[in-house]
Amino acid sequence: MGQNSQFDVSGVPFGDGSLSFILGPCVVESIEHARSMAGSIKEICESLGVKFVYKSSFDKANRSSIDSFRGDGMEFGLDVLARIKDEFGLPVITDIHEPWQAEKAAAVADILQIPAFLCRQTDLLVAAAETGRAVNVKKGQFLAPWDAKNIVDKLSAAGCDKILLTERGTSFGYNNLVVDMRTFPVMRSFGVPVVFDVTHSLQLPGGLGKATDGQGQYIEHLARSGVACGVDAVFMEVHNDPSNAPSDGPNQLPIERLKPLIGKLIQIHEIANT
Repeated sequence: MGQNSQFDVSGVPFGDGSLSFILGPCVVESIEHARSMAGSIKEICESLGVKFVYKSSFDKANRSSIDSFRGDGMEFGLDVLARIKDEFGLPVITDIHEPWQAEKAAAVADILQIPAFLCRQTDLLVAAAETGRAVNVKKGQFLAPWDAKNIVDKLSAAGCDKILLTERGTSFGYNNLVVDMRTFPVMRSFGVPVVFDVTHSLQLPGGLGKATDGQGQYIEHLARSGVACGVDAVFMEVHNDPSNAPSDGPNQLPIERLKPLIGKLIQIHEIANT
């Protein structure tokens, strides 16, 4: 794949010099909650003139505890995402964890997402690529940015020409992550658009013993830094009530902080690209 790959996913551009967003709650909770979140986020993004992909997972397969909420199943989750896609006219993205899930998820999702812990799973990458959908791979917390080139090569070899690489933090000792800003230009040099997953980069993995803690108070700081470094898109989990969210509450962005933050990111993006 050559330098500066550009593509469009249902009206949302990646790699063309604009700043796009991937936004939504961590996990599919209910159709009512999804409608509320999709409607609120769409209103905010339209008022600011930015494009976004709605995100939510039908299954959180790598939760800290056996007792943690994972979602209400693939069929339920995909049905909710399909209804959000149709009712709000939004492209959607969701995770897959096993190769057999790729084709079923691709029937609904515009982008298939590979979780960070699974970013080297060749069979999963190939299955996602073979659906013909765009594929977003989160770089593992254990992986050096230059090693992500192998991810791009695997997807390209399997026929995928719409590839996104996402930075979501690197393990920094126990129960902590850090973002190395050199990651963005390194991964961009592979010729694919780069996404910054701000909210997952602020997790404290396993920090609550049977659950992951987080430092959501730093979301604005990291987001501004990533956009200044030239990322193509910003990924943030957004929730109306993070303190009561069933998954990743401590690092999700409260919906009331979304509009002012996107407004600032637009300004930074314009300055960084002049």
